Amino acid sequence: MNLAQLLSWTAERRPSRRAVGGPYPLTYREWDAWTNQLARALTMLGVKTGDRVIAFMAGGEPLASLHLALQKLGTTTVPLSTRYSVDEVAYCIGDAEAVLVVEDETTAPVVEDAMTKLERIPARAHLSLSAQLVSTGGTTEHRSPSYAAGVTDLSAIALEQTDAPLGVNVEDNYVSVMLYTSGTTGKPKGVPRTHRNEMAASIAHVIQANYSDGEVSLGAMPLFHTMGMRSLLSSIIVSGTWVPQARFQAEEALELIAKERISALYLVPTAYWSLLHTDRLGEATTVRKIAYAGAAMTPALSEQLAAVLNPEVFVNHFGSTEVYTFTINPDARAKPACAGRAGVFTRVRVVSPEESAGPDDLVTQGEQGQVIVSLASDEAFSGYWHRPDADAKALRGGWYFTGDLAHADQDGDLWVVGRVDDMINSGGENIYPNEIEDALARCPDVADVVVAGLPDEKWGQIVTAFIVPSHPEDARGTVARVEEFVRNSSGLSSLKRPKKIILVESIPKSAVGKILRRELTAGNYKTVSG
Repeated sequence: MNLAQLLSWTAERRPSRRAVGGPYPLTYREWDAWTNQLARALTMLGVKTGDRVIAFMAGGEPLASLHLALQKLGTTTVPLSTRYSVDEVAYCIGDAEAVLVVEDETTAPVVEDAMTKLERIPARAHLSLSAQLVSTGGTTEHRSPSYAAGVTDLSAIALEQTDAPLGVNVEDNYVSVMLYTSGTTGKPKGVPRTHRNEMAASIAHVIQANYSDGEVSLGAMPLFHTMGMRSLLSSIIVSGTWVPQARFQAEEALELIAKERISALYLVPTAYWSLLHTDRLGEATTVRKIAYAGAAMTPALSEQLAAVLNPEVFVNHFGSTEVYTFTINPDARAKPACAGRAGVFTRVRVVSPEESAGPDDLVTQGEQGQVIVSLASDEAFSGYWHRPDADAKALRGGWYFTGDLAHADQDGDLWVVGRVDDMINSGGENIYPNEIEDALARCPDVADVVVAGLPDEKWGQIVTAFIVPSHPEDARGTVARVEEFVRNSSGLSSLKRPKKIILVESIPKSAVGKILRRELTAGNYKTVSG
């Protein structure tokens, strides 16, 4: 079974069940029919099996429907981050060798500018973010948006097509999606993932997040990120209801949770932090299952979420775009911040962090090392798109070298301490930011914190805490209280105590909430004075 069949088979099983929630819901029968029409419209534009189509859209049902339609054709979806610059979009269009770019009204101006930078110009189509499909008793109404002349209205063509099955033969080894990773330096890297990869990862998510038949989940993570893809596809596997939110916003998310009776959340820690700080998260009484990924969660935040929501399931998922699952901690309440053990379809090792280390250079229990994951997993990609340099660095001996540092405890569970690139070397000692961040997060004067190493003439690097203060109007007092907390209450050894505290207005984050530590070390922040 592959993604070309997934929606159709679920529609046969549960035709009248609500598949898409929100203001414009669709049943599984309606969604299957609409994606058939979209797929036929795409063929009218010359899209065929094996092609790559850029999806540069804000999100929600239109993007999800486009992705599912492309799967039915055996075509590769290439969703791009809506935070990409014109140059990044142009690079990805050219790098992917896309035959078509699908945009919406929020992204059209960037696409217009990106096209001027390309030698080979692909076709363009528009699929509106606003409701173009309104489900009313099995009928649909098209709402035509306004957009640039010469750009094809994909919905208009789709509504002229039959909704019968397409009959395209899609193989499990066809590339389903190519996600671009932002990386820490250089150009984004394309990560091709096959139908087999995506199905295995989605089934793993259903098992590991304990999803049940008919689960109602919030689709707030963007589809250009593997977490967003997993939320969408796992919902279809369990015949659930996927409630889209084109862009995560905490207050709106809480309204959706209450109105749609959402039972499962899968978000990055920063999103949970935003929900918690509305002081309304206690109203989310229907939420029974929560999972997080994408970044580490401080024990303090874990404890607060557990206290407010009292979830039946609380999962920490540790993975990446390249290999969806590394490890799973099925009980993040009992072991906050622990990454757990290998997932149901994966195999992991911890090896020497040295650049020359191989898959058999294992570290001892409790020793810090680099996490590596077997490429034999059905969840694992087979290599980057047109990047032999990146393959040579990350793929060795049948294993993916993740760049993540961790150690195993006496139970065999992993504890991630950061990235190889994030490690601070101060006075010849290796220091890991996560432990320091966890300690500082418990200080009442700290609203948010990131620890990084800044160059220092004497020490090589010094531990520096970038802090968003809880009381920005009292900057001087905040620094004094944080310093006192570090000395007397943090439990940090003198080696790990920050030698420098910088109060900043905000912590730079990616479109999915990942901390951009490199922006802080490069000096790209605004300080707080008060």
